[in-house]
Amino acid sequence: MVELTLLNTQDAPVVFETARAENGSLIGFATLNAPKSLNALNFDMIKLLEPQLAAWADDSNIAIVILKGAGEKAFCAGGDVVSLHNAMKTGEPTNLIEDFFTQEYRLDHLIHCYDKPILVWGNGIVMGGGLGLMAGASHRVVTETSRIAMPELTIGLYPDVGGSYFLHKMPQHVGLFLGLTAASINCDDAMFVSLADHYVKADKYDSMIDQLAAIKWGKTAALNHDKLTTLLTELDNISGRMPKGNVKANLATIQKLAEFTDLKEKVNYILNLDTDDVWITRAQKSLKHGCPLSCALVERQLANSKGKSLGECFQMELAMSVRCGEVGEFQEGIRALLIDKDGAPNWQFKTIEQLPAQLIESFFTARWDNDSHPLKQLTQG
Repeated sequence: MVELTLLNTQDAPVVFETARAENGSLIGFATLNAPKSLNALNFDMIKLLEPQLAAWADDSNIAIVILKGAGEKAFCAGGDVVSLHNAMKTGEPTNLIEDFFTQEYRLDHLIHCYDKPILVWGNGIVMGGGLGLMAGASHRVVTETSRIAMPELTIGLYPDVGGSYFLHKMPQHVGLFLGLTAASINCDDAMFVSLADHYVKADKYDSMIDQLAAIKWGKTAALNHDKLTTLLTELDNISGRMPKGNVKANLATIQKLAEFTDLKEKVNYILNLDTDDVWITRAQKSLKHGCPLSCALVERQLANSKGKSLGECFQMELAMSVRCGEVGEFQEGIRALLIDKDGAPNWQFKTIEQLPAQLIESFFTARWDNDSHPLKQLTQG
């Protein structure tokens, strides 16, 4: 059993530890520590993670970093949007919302651009803000319990945390379908749509850590990337067959979205699919009850982000997210799902047809000039 050295306290929102490999190199562990809320990413976690990851990046003793969630149920079930709802109720939400999303996206960008290997143990639920942490990691590991989704449609948001960038890496139209329906995907799906790199059975975690500690880590990040890939590939090969996914089986159906140019036609196509496929019927139900504004934002987000760099995508998303805090649907969606839990959001705009064109346009209008943008430093990627 690998011996861990605690760097902060066991009850901290993120617990930081190191383990010494046999050749003296260190492995850094960051554990999201809120299992009762399924490790939902809160502001305190974000404020702890960014400086620690930055410090480890500069520490020549650290060979690799492992990011995981406490408990067995979830890596991270999304962002802590309840705190944002409380701020929106005051009528002056911009500052907290801007600060939260600015720091969250800065953290996500750091992970995407991290030089050293980052292994994300994507066991259990990985949603929303959790996917933002996972998507940019160099080694994204899923297990037979992984359940991944971008359920922002249900709360009047849109697939942020870099979705504008990584949804384009999926097979054509799959990103739009997942964004419009909040459909849940498993480990097999995650590998297929380029959200995961390796499949390792959940019960092999301890063995994986033991084997990581036995590796003679090198002095260069490139060499350590190769060493980590080699080990995870070996574990992948002995983990057996993955549970069968749903995306590949329904790919032809999803890609027929290409036949429609109008958002309303695309939505109607999905809603009117005549199928007894449980995954599709659940997707239809989510779309039917989801926020019409979110549907419009997903489509426009993907159209506007084609060809954008990673940094430009996060800059665009920050403006969109701050605007979401002003319009009202985001607040109402959180209320219905997470505060009152009545499951009956009263959307201002009940249908896509009711959405004013100028409202959609306002999400993509520059809020800051280049010099004053809170994320102006995100020039990489």
